[in-house]
Amino acid sequence: MTADRPPADGAAPVPAGRPLTDGAGPEPADQPPTDGGDPVTSDQPLRHNRDFVLLWSGSAVSIAGSTASTVAVPLLVLAVTGSAGSAGLAGFAALLPMLVLPVPAGVLVDRYDRKKLMLWCDVVRGVGAASIVTALLLGCLTVTQIVLVGLVEGSLSVVHELAGHAAVPNLVPDGRLTEALSMAEARERGATMVGTPLGGVLFGLARALPFLFDAVSYLVSAVTLLLIRKDFQRPAATDPEQPREPALPQLAAGFRWLWRQPFLRTAALAVAGSNLLFRALFLAVLVLSRTLGASPAAIGVLLGVAGGGGLLGSLAASWCQRRLPLRTVVIGANWLWALLALGIAVTHNLYLLGALYALMWFVGPIWNVAVATQQLRTTPDRLQGRVLGASALLSGGALPLGSLAGGLLLQYAGTATTLAVLAGWMVLLAAGVTLAAPVRRAGDPQPRSDGAQPGSTQPGSPPPDSTKAETPHALPTPN
Repeated sequence: MTADRPPADGAAPVPAGRPLTDGAGPEPADQPPTDGGDPVTSDQPLRHNRDFVLLWSGSAVSIAGSTASTVAVPLLVLAVTGSAGSAGLAGFAALLPMLVLPVPAGVLVDRYDRKKLMLWCDVVRGVGAASIVTALLLGCLTVTQIVLVGLVEGSLSVVHELAGHAAVPNLVPDGRLTEALSMAEARERGATMVGTPLGGVLFGLARALPFLFDAVSYLVSAVTLLLIRKDFQRPAATDPEQPREPALPQLAAGFRWLWRQPFLRTAALAVAGSNLLFRALFLAVLVLSRTLGASPAAIGVLLGVAGGGGLLGSLAASWCQRRLPLRTVVIGANWLWALLALGIAVTHNLYLLGALYALMWFVGPIWNVAVATQQLRTTPDRLQGRVLGASALLSGGALPLGSLAGGLLLQYAGTATTLAVLAGWMVLLAAGVTLAAPVRRAGDPQPRSDGAQPGSTQPGSPPPDSTKAETPHALPTPN
């Protein structure tokens, strides 16, 4: 999962007093949102939180639409050109922004109105999807157009996702933040599970249908955004009177703040290490499944079961977050992954392989929600986008490396050796996380200590996507 995305400071990392910022000297407390809507301090159930439900619903529809079109793009390129190379190019163009744009996108999210950014992203992405439909109907579609639309849509999706994630603490009270992030995990995984087969079915009915569905999904998302009354950030974040830093210091601000938080820094590095494993393990599981006699259909079922495990994990994440200290979740998740990786390395039963892999996916959302909740609580609102972008770059940067390493190991060392190496890597990573002092000191999540109460005067995820194990849009990983 992409670590994107899909993809949180502990109680100990932020010392008493004010949190470290990206500049010298004290920082004024953020001002609460002022929108005239329902107060963000009310502790109403999230199903009664009109603005959050609108954001959640619109995003669910757009994720399903994006997933359907993502599945259809390589099928369309192959149908139009018959070239696997062209299909790979189109996929590369759509995924490239996830690797290079999180940090500059984070600057935009912190500097400009988040709701307007998301609206413009939906409008332009919808126009791009509609252009594919129009070109298909007119018989003038080219690979160049597909690649350009994929590049634009992928770039705007990075901005949209960061802005939506950074907005959540301003829409829900602090007491409901964990529940909100758990629902976001379930939304992303559920929408992806729906969109993946739907893309193939719609393409089979008519080549233009997945892209028409995608265009309509962006329209739905835009309408839900327009209906939201609350502000997506505190006024100070977009105050035109506030002096603005030069571009380069703004780009580095998220990394500086992240690196100064001991727990966040440790979590980000741990996610990078685990995402490397998950991407390589995905390839190894496919190869092992074929070795054990699984047909392509059976492999599809295995991955579907794994996705179901991730969905169940996202539903259980809020329950676990309320009952387990942060250090228990972080250390426990890594050791569970290590034990499950060892089990996969020694199993010769296809059903057991599927069960172990599904359990790995189950654990991912529990980690994501616990760590992202604390990250959103401790990050100043004016830095949310940049910190999320920095974390996403660290975690997402491991994905292509894991894919490359997994492929090379499988080719030159064989499946058994590859699985043994990956299991050993996860054991070492779990041991390192266990011995890390910031993790052992992390207790139950605490509100920000800069004078602002999260969720009411709102502090400043993930995933996802901050310190989030591989993002939910990418099928290959449990997080």
